[in-house]
Amino acid sequence: MKIKRFIGGMLESNGYVIYHQDGGDCYIIDPGYNPKVFIEYVKAHGLNLRGILLTHHHYDHVGAVERIKLVFGCPVYLHTGDCDPYKKPVDVYLADGDVIDLEGEPVTVVSTPGHTKGSVCFLSEVSKVCFTGDTVFDVDLGRTDFEGGSPAEMRDSILNKVNQWGNDITIYPGHADGCTMKKVRQINREFLDIVEGK
Repeated sequence: MKIKRFIGGMLESNGYVIYHQDGGDCYIIDPGYNPKVFIEYVKAHGLNLRGILLTHHHYDHVGAVERIKLVFGCPVYLHTGDCDPYKKPVDVYLADGDVIDLEGEPVTVVSTPGHTKGSVCFLSEVSKVCFTGDTVFDVDLGRTDFEGGSPAEMRDSILNKVNQWGNDITIYPGHADGCTMKKVRQINREFLDIVEGK
């Protein structure tokens, strides 16, 4: 899998284009700002945009969706738990365990509520990557004090979902740089406190 990251806005949110080769299919993940850069990248590489995948509904992750959809006519994917606060059309309603096909590579939807009710991660065991939105970062976890957030649900998501990923999985979060799960288990104190039962 090829991954192109774009950083936008005051919150420096990460948006991604994932694909295998120029001229092939692609998905955009969490385009929060500056739709032009995503549109130009897709066109420059001759990609067929199959859809926009959203990890959650917050504006800094969805702000460029409408413009991109207008240009390409592609579907928007969002977990059912975030559809009401999103307040815009959703074409594909995601649920835990759903599989999205990227030219034969399965990308699995992992439901990880805590930051929002409908937060998800997109995991590829083939490429050993996971797009984690605002669930888990390199050194901390997503905030749970916004509307729809829940410390209890975040704890459950970390214990029963995120902590099941192997050390060789590289996370691509919604903010800041990615890292391996091995590094998360070494330096992410909030993650470790949950796993260690503190």
